[in-house]
Amino acid sequence: MVKQTSVHFQTSNALLAKLVGEAERKSLSNIKDFDGRKVLIEGGGYEKIWLETQPMGGEMYAKRNMEVGINNQLLFMEHAREDGRIPGSIAMIDGKRVAQFNKFQGFCFPAHALNMYYLMGCDDYYLEFLYTTLEKFDAYLWKVRDSDGDGCLESWCKYDTGEDHAERYGDAPDAWEEETPPQGYKVVPMASIDIMSYSYHARETLEQISWIMSDRAARGYRSNPFEMGMKLAEFWRLKADQVKAKIESYLWNDQVGACLDRDKNHQVLPTLMHNTLRAMYFNSISQEKADRFVKEHLLNPEEFWTPMPLPSVAVNDPLFRNITTNNWSGQAEALTYQRAIRALGNYGYDNLIPELGNKLFQAIGFDCNFVQQYDPFTMEPSKVCLEGEQDGYGPAMLSVLEYTARMYGIHIERDKIYWGCVGGVECEYEQQWGDRHYFIRNDGQKVEAMVDGKVIFGAPVGQKVITDYRGNILKSISLE
Repeated sequence: MVKQTSVHFQTSNALLAKLVGEAERKSLSNIKDFDGRKVLIEGGGYEKIWLETQPMGGEMYAKRNMEVGINNQLLFMEHAREDGRIPGSIAMIDGKRVAQFNKFQGFCFPAHALNMYYLMGCDDYYLEFLYTTLEKFDAYLWKVRDSDGDGCLESWCKYDTGEDHAERYGDAPDAWEEETPPQGYKVVPMASIDIMSYSYHARETLEQISWIMSDRAARGYRSNPFEMGMKLAEFWRLKADQVKAKIESYLWNDQVGACLDRDKNHQVLPTLMHNTLRAMYFNSISQEKADRFVKEHLLNPEEFWTPMPLPSVAVNDPLFRNITTNNWSGQAEALTYQRAIRALGNYGYDNLIPELGNKLFQAIGFDCNFVQQYDPFTMEPSKVCLEGEQDGYGPAMLSVLEYTARMYGIHIERDKIYWGCVGGVECEYEQQWGDRHYFIRNDGQKVEAMVDGKVIFGAPVGQKVITDYRGNILKSISLE
């Protein structure tokens, strides 16, 4: 039986109250019936579920609707091909689900799909299905996408990394349906930090699943031997480390302090893009290298820390373009804000999450038009996209809801509860999760948290508190 979930948030902050209320209301319009299965589409004119957005979006929305959270994982798993390739998107055409394999379109899937295992109640069948899906997809990547045999996986089209119309791709095709690399283009096949990170993330998640299987076997929940899970975990850690080593030796540029892709002739592509932040989302680079990118580039107001931070390309780069319609050559993307939560959390930059959240809240403003892109200099939402003015774009709405949860509410990650204790706002946040009820009250200077009606802690603002499901405190992280 699917767990029932709900969120109730109230605040005296007029802007935040309106943003959350409108994001919740408009998100309901993105719940669609895909041939008998309810899913959360991307929205804002994008009527499909995409691998770059919707497993992540579904897992975030599971706070409010567990059914769509699960389906946003399962449909990609169920429609994977026999050779292991996962569809880049799934559309409804003539009343039927159609899996589309003409691009990868990102890979915001493994960590979110694994977290859904915990959120849904630890179903062994689901876990094994996820393991098989990731194992086969990783094998597919290495069988097909290292066409020149240099040990680095390749992007063959702009949509492989979801960078629509990106200048850095040159004359590369938008999509590519063939299982052989494109010929006659200037840049592609391109050695790619993104595609390498897809493999790393799959392998790291396979390692984590193996440890879960081993632990459950040790406690008598599974028939598989405990030792088998341990050996699988060690195997996948070794395989993941091999990918990370190649990323750092071949795609990390130590002079620049960022990851840079290479063209089909193995020449470094010099565009200072935000994709090192994507690598941080995938956890595929070391702490030392993430620190360099954050301190030297991400927080540099001449590059990525603009009035509206996180442009797709550094604003001082020759290939930066401040184009208002769908284009990954410049403007700050709502999807980047959605990914940045995990990226920054992976490397201990939790203090930057409230800063980005407040920037996003300010940029969207009281008009509550949820769009794809924002001008990095003026913070103005770019409202024209696809056909006419855009609204209801899922990554923008889910970002509002998720930053609110991380700053002032509850986030469930694996076997832990993360409590947001950011100051300055009076609010109350309630999370119903099956038969458990989590509640946190914030008066702007201190917080009080409760589990199932019992006070578990009181604390000053300016931190993130981590507990187990019952509310036993495990750790506190400063956000100052």
